[in-house]
Amino acid sequence: MLKLSLLLLQNLARNPVRTALTMLGTIVLVVAVTFIWSILTFLDEATAEKNSNLKAIVSEQWRVPSQMPQSYARPLQEGAARDADDYKVPPQDSMTWSFFGGSLDPASKTFENAMFAFCLEPDKLLTMMDELDELQPEPKAELAAAVERMKKNRRGAIVGRGALEKLKKQVGDRIVLHGINYKDINLELEIVGTFPEGRYDPLAAINIEYLIAALDVYKREHRGTPHPLEDKTLNLVWLRVPDMATFQKVSQQISESPSFTNPAVKIETQAAGIGTWMEAYRDLIWAFRFLIAPAIIATLASIIANAISISVRERQLEFAVMKVLGFRPNQLLGLVIGESLLLGGLAGLIGSAGTLYIVNNYFGGIKFPIAFFGIFMIPTAALVWGPAIGIGASFIGSFLPAWSARSVKAAEVFAKVA
Repeated sequence: MLKLSLLLLQNLARNPVRTALTMLGTIVLVVAVTFIWSILTFLDEATAEKNSNLKAIVSEQWRVPSQMPQSYARPLQEGAARDADDYKVPPQDSMTWSFFGGSLDPASKTFENAMFAFCLEPDKLLTMMDELDELQPEPKAELAAAVERMKKNRRGAIVGRGALEKLKKQVGDRIVLHGINYKDINLELEIVGTFPEGRYDPLAAINIEYLIAALDVYKREHRGTPHPLEDKTLNLVWLRVPDMATFQKVSQQISESPSFTNPAVKIETQAAGIGTWMEAYRDLIWAFRFLIAPAIIATLASIIANAISISVRERQLEFAVMKVLGFRPNQLLGLVIGESLLLGGLAGLIGSAGTLYIVNNYFGGIKFPIAFFGIFMIPTAALVWGPAIGIGASFIGSFLPAWSARSVKAAEVFAKVA
């Protein structure tokens, strides 16, 4: 095996420029496929139903975006439990979301000065937010300290690193966020912390108590006239339940409750809810999965096929001599395919491993906003994808050139030389 590997490496080293260019092309295309598959894998996992420790989303039934009265918050957080045998959701397993979009410049609202925030109970950032509830000790301690500052100062806001960079702000700065959806509601905020780098980079979190207080101020300043959205501030309620049976029970409790009829509400699993939100991106995701990724792999196979074909044509005399020395046709076939598999597998591993390390450690993931997902990390599975893509494309691309090498007729080759 060692001698065979050395022989394959020696053959690849005969034309280092061609080998290097083929490897470079393979690496670039493997990186592109890794990007696409990382995004698709994350979305597949996000929309996959769980059987235990699953989350449910309660929202308005007939309107998007959902707009429910704040009075729905408490009973929905408890799962609409009314009777003794009903399942009551524990306080640590529920949270509410209110969406606030604003701009730092009331006169000129642009993407560069805009910020989108969740208004919620600060403690729930540590217990209910995906990924934030599974942080390592050091970043978890930093986030917990920021949450404590947010609890003590209801004007405190935790802002993602990407949003801070875009707004050219830093922790400790004070800003005024002029409402876009909450017209004439201006929140004076102090940035008390930031999210760990990753998924929440473009977002911010604001204490829900501050939004409610700002709506009360608006009402006083307008002689008792409430803000148009005062009774529509609750956008989503998140619940965590231990299993699907409990979800079905809570779903029945909420659906049968007479408290949620105007407006009516619906409850669905997190996976189903995300799937609904992703409908707007269905065509893009389909194109990634069934057009772009296969086209890249086909291009990779054609590049390898071209490189191996040139090599085989140049080595006709060599293959003829090898046949005279006793090499069987299938051995020549295996030799050429082996060279291609070695090149493709090595290039695939370099491409995927390099992408995993550089993108995750230096760029904080793939910044490609889809719905409310802004960043996608490269999974460790990429270490398998890369070599698999390289080897698969190499086999497809090298089979016909290798068959050509297998079919070399020594007498014809020697006749041409003579």
